[in-house]
Amino acid sequence: MQNTGSEKQWQDFIRQFSIKPELKEMHEEIITNLKKLILDSIKKNIPKEKFGILFSGGVDSTLIAKVCKDDKEKFICYTAALKEKGLKQAEDLTYARKAAKKFGFKLKVTTINLKQTEEYIKKILKILKEPNVVKVGVALPFYIAYELAKKDKVRVMFSGLGSEELFAGYERHLKAKNINKECYKGLLAMYERDLTRDLKIAKVQGITLKVPYLEKGLIEYSLKIPSRFKLDETQNKIILRQVAEQLGLKEFAWRKKRAAQYGSKFDRAIQKLAKKNGFKYKKDYLKSLLK
Repeated sequence: MQNTGSEKQWQDFIRQFSIKPELKEMHEEIITNLKKLILDSIKKNIPKEKFGILFSGGVDSTLIAKVCKDDKEKFICYTAALKEKGLKQAEDLTYARKAAKKFGFKLKVTTINLKQTEEYIKKILKILKEPNVVKVGVALPFYIAYELAKKDKVRVMFSGLGSEELFAGYERHLKAKNINKECYKGLLAMYERDLTRDLKIAKVQGITLKVPYLEKGLIEYSLKIPSRFKLDETQNKIILRQVAEQLGLKEFAWRKKRAAQYGSKFDRAIQKLAKKNGFKYKKDYLKSLLK
């Protein structure tokens, strides 16, 4: 991935791309070309040593794992989630286990309860230094997964970050008048919203983060894919899911996945902890822990 030393460097990197001219290729040709770019991006990032994958059983991480498995690479998938009495099992944990069993991925899982979650929140707030509910909620499963990876002496981890922006995976893409323009705007905003959080959390744990969906060639091509191939009223990231299906993901290619903080149930944990500590709003609860 490009240099992510500062927001300016990131935005300069993204500004070299354009959503025009839109690709005129046939649908099947776009799938073929996109598949090659994705395979190249993943393989380019594979280290010589054993590595890990942040794993949720969603299309992004399962696709990365499947490519690595087909290439006979040495890797471990890591999943972290809330496990609390009276709460249904986190869906990311359910799907991660299903996908690992289906494709023969080595999977390691960590589950923590509410009391433990509060201690992890304190650690994450010391790193992020802001009581941002979304950032803390997303950081929780990542931080815990990295902790588990460190015990295995894994120093490189793959993340599916970037896929949502390239292939129109958010609600705001559905509402946008120009979907590819919204994808581009989202990429520009990624440094402040996502990259700083993910890189800080990884650095503290001594982890090098690999984000194959943010490779230059893949960004350049994907931004020009006609929006009708990315999104319709019933499904997002369609073209990526079709590539995943061709690579053998079957039903996992079409899973409708919620964001990491919801799929892991850590947003629910923050909500419960806020209420338990007498706070109406999650942000106020986080502020009380930020010392």
